[in-house]
Amino acid sequence: MRDAVIVEALRVPTGRRKGALVSEHPADLLAQVLGQLVERTGLEPERVDDVIGGCVGQAGEQSLNVTRHGWLGAGLPESVPATTVDRQCGSSQQAAHFAAQGVLAGVYDITIACGVESMTRVPMMSNVAGANPYGEQMSARYDGGLVHQGISAEIVAQRWGVTREEADEYALRSHQLAAAAADGGHFDDEILPVKVTGADGQVREVRADEGIRRETSLEALAELEPAFYEERVAAAHPGLPWIVTAGNASQISDGAAAALIMERETAERLGFVPRWRFHTFALAGVDPVTMLSGPIPSTRRVLERSGLDIDEMEQIEVNEAFASVVLAWQRELDVDPGRVNPRGGAIALGHPLGASGARLLTTLCHGLEQGGGRYGLQTMCEGGGMANATIIERLG
Repeated sequence: MRDAVIVEALRVPTGRRKGALVSEHPADLLAQVLGQLVERTGLEPERVDDVIGGCVGQAGEQSLNVTRHGWLGAGLPESVPATTVDRQCGSSQQAAHFAAQGVLAGVYDITIACGVESMTRVPMMSNVAGANPYGEQMSARYDGGLVHQGISAEIVAQRWGVTREEADEYALRSHQLAAAAADGGHFDDEILPVKVTGADGQVREVRADEGIRRETSLEALAELEPAFYEERVAAAHPGLPWIVTAGNASQISDGAAAALIMERETAERLGFVPRWRFHTFALAGVDPVTMLSGPIPSTRRVLERSGLDIDEMEQIEVNEAFASVVLAWQRELDVDPGRVNPRGGAIALGHPLGASGARLLTTLCHGLEQGGGRYGLQTMCEGGGMANATIIERLG
């Protein structure tokens, strides 16, 4: 029986839009993660069977297989192939699924899952460039109903009764928990310092996430206007609460992350310590209008397949695309809030689309190891009405 195990998982500090990582080409940012992952683990890189990366905005500087470009940019062997996948916000979580499933199937013995997104240099939706990506048949199927994720977050808030006050309180919690984790050194094991060149030509080292707002308050959050209100949309969707603001939604960010995944016996034979194991995978689809509710069925499905109970999940990472997404998930699953995103989430730490799945995986793995927990769950909503869910087991 083959096991897919994680030997190491690392990420760069998440940068704000036009922040500390703005000078880094996304392929170069990914190259820093991949190079340091290989160096830190002592891996002989020519042994890697495949590198699978996630990226959403596969256009411009992130086009033509950015994962391959990152690998080669790090000076790593040309003999190792790489590919880039797109499952929207869950792209690098899906990359980890594909990598681990390849190990379990016997196709790979050693692989790397990763993700990258520079939302500063390749703005969100720039890969659409004004085109209709849906086609006539899908557009006709949801005539008048296809909306962007901000409106979907409002629909989720309406359907699950999430109020503006609850969303702002959740956002404040995210910043407070992220600040406490950073101050307590809990991110130190997972964050790789990266070198960037500033506008002045000076090389600097970035070591900390930029998005944490230590000074924010409920009063400051309450002053923000709804981000997505339009009269046309309000007329088409009467009753929407219009609670989503820049303060209780995820931040537009730049980032990259990677995990070294091996077959367990191979890892042990080569002298690596298997630290975490992929226990169970699941996917779910929902309608593309209420697209952000996908983590609810994906969580139920992964728990059913695993034979485990939600109460056995000692750390849970639900991507904070919007506060309403996590709060709706909590209403359905009835989970102790203290176990959900205990180190903050995308509202505070940022959401560099294609890198976020690998970032959540990295934070989950190190959180389980530092806290001594056995099982952890990761799930995230994805554009078009999908969701991934993964159960990780800490070993040792």
